[in-house]
Amino acid sequence: MLQKRFLGMPMAWDFAALRPRRIVGRLWNAQEDRILEPKPFGVGWSVNFHALGRRLGLIRSTRRRS
Repeated sequence: MLQKRFLGMPMAWDFAALRPRRIVGRLWNAQEDRILEPKPFGVGWSVNFHALGRRLGLIRSTRRRS
């Protein structure tokens, strides 16, 4: 799938992404290592606080790396 961009920033207009569960899932995604992820709705990036906490050593990683 081709990622749409605006001035080099990712852009998404998926109204289904406005559900609270999907928003929280993007802000606290234990399955992803990236700190900045494309926003589920709008232009730009959102912060994955779980990945940030892991990198700062505040959260211990429980998943196995392949």
